Amino acid sequence: MSISSQRPHILAIDHGTSGVKTSLVAITGKVVATESEDIELELGSDGSAEQDPEAWWQAILRTGRRLMDSGVVEPSQIAGVCVSSTFSTTVVVGRDGRHLMNALMWLDTSGGPQIERLFGGGLLSLEGYRIGKAIKWLYKTGGLPTFSGKDDLAHALLVKAEHPEIYAKTDKFLPSKDYLNLRLTGQCAASFDSMTLFWLSNIRDIDNVHYDPDLVRDVGLELDKLPPLKASTDVLGPVLPDIARELGIPEDTPVVVGSPDHQGAGIGSGGVRDFDSHLYVGTSSWIQCTVPFKKTDIFHSIASLPTAIPGKYYCANEQDLAGGCLGFLLNNVLFAGSDLSGAAPDDAYAQLDAAASRAPAGSNNLIFTPWLNGERTPVDDDTLRGGFFNLSTTTTQDHLVRAVMEGVALNTRWSLKYVEKFIGRKIWHLRIIGGGALSDTWCQIFADVLKVDIRRVEDPRAANARGAAMIALAGLGLAGFEEVGDQVTIDRVFRPNYAHGATYDRLFKEFVRLYRNNKAMYRRLQRRDPLQNHLSVPAADPSTRGYVASLRNTSSIPHRRAWPGWRFGAWIRTSDSCAGPKGAK
Repeated sequence: MSISSQRPHILAIDHGTSGVKTSLVAITGKVVATESEDIELELGSDGSAEQDPEAWWQAILRTGRRLMDSGVVEPSQIAGVCVSSTFSTTVVVGRDGRHLMNALMWLDTSGGPQIERLFGGGLLSLEGYRIGKAIKWLYKTGGLPTFSGKDDLAHALLVKAEHPEIYAKTDKFLPSKDYLNLRLTGQCAASFDSMTLFWLSNIRDIDNVHYDPDLVRDVGLELDKLPPLKASTDVLGPVLPDIARELGIPEDTPVVVGSPDHQGAGIGSGGVRDFDSHLYVGTSSWIQCTVPFKKTDIFHSIASLPTAIPGKYYCANEQDLAGGCLGFLLNNVLFAGSDLSGAAPDDAYAQLDAAASRAPAGSNNLIFTPWLNGERTPVDDDTLRGGFFNLSTTTTQDHLVRAVMEGVALNTRWSLKYVEKFIGRKIWHLRIIGGGALSDTWCQIFADVLKVDIRRVEDPRAANARGAAMIALAGLGLAGFEEVGDQVTIDRVFRPNYAHGATYDRLFKEFVRLYRNNKAMYRRLQRRDPLQNHLSVPAADPSTRGYVASLRNTSSIPHRRAWPGWRFGAWIRTSDSCAGPKGAK
């Protein structure tokens, strides 16, 4: 297509769990306009979590059309389209290119028994996985599907086992991003990174990622039900003419393959060079780093996985809840809507931020453990629960709010040291993105607890849209990753206040001890009542300060997926020889 002499823009589509955001992103990476719509999430008592893919599609058409009708840019300025969507959401597609059932979201655990059947048990096992399968999968894919059933592989196996009539009609199992690309272009393909959690790709050579027929055969799927693989920067094809007319963009506008949300956000943070690192703080939280090598730390759930940047991997260490903990405090405790409290005000999060800023560093030695939904890193234990420890008669709401923020930061500090060990170097600064980055107080807490500079990216909530646009610009040859990454603006730098160092060092030691001293108790409590969704206060010595333990998040905030089960053996490098769990190649 011919692009106007005016600066080109990318129509960037960010599909998340709660809805669709469609944005216009300039060649500089600046998001100039956004339209959004919410999408209903259907949760079942059987662990199902589904959405109607048609609802996604209609929301994209409406938000895209509103953007173009706004006149912010001319149609001739649209250089391309790129989608970022939820990682590990699976769409079952028939031969006509339409979905055959609701999408199985990354939250869906219905397929857990299928993973247990294929990978669990055996006389010799590692963390519940058969040792032979563990070695084979780690050697080729760098990880294993979780027993939670939240990975794409579990979703596909569930369809085959429990919906054979749908499986028989299935032409392709597609990640959600690639389903949306199919609707845009009529072309069926997936990116190397979006297919990762099918756990059927050999990723040992980052320049030659491909399906492994042996793995596909082992799980009982058919290779022709998997989409062709492409790089995230490949041009999939032009937008279909009727879709282009509905959106109000030129009919020959190219669609770039794109990446899932996790990888897209990393690129949108501007961290595109080797060892560039960022911290995401949203409902969940993660530390992610671009790396030039393949390696797996299966003790602490860190592995190198494909990213959109050609020739590079990324590693990440993700904790289950971060902003979700504040949501729990807000919706379940402070403003539960009961007779004891009213409804949350519109500026509730601003009030929480102000409350945290009033409390002293360390919250008078009050410690919050953020494991409301279990934890995945740096320890993988779904029986853990959250708690406030060291409550006293002088504890105030301000202390409670700050302790939640500090507890998330302390857990992040625990993860950070393993990421640093993984990459073999000290991380001196982290770019921060996500809704949590809007809080100056929380950014400063992270800087103080982690003892690193926290560099807040401008418009931190737009990282996914910006990342999708950067992938498109690179794929279209309009700008390189490093060129656009350098244009991502840092809004503010938060430097560690070392006057708080001793306080947080002491609290961190106690934080880790709380896990070690109480993990057996949590296992006993969850074994006794695995469906516990209420507040439990274990007996305590009346001479000690009080504590509130076994808090579990039952708020409506959606939780992130359980991160893949990389948790066996020691270090696995591409160049190592295959010698069991200490040296699988």
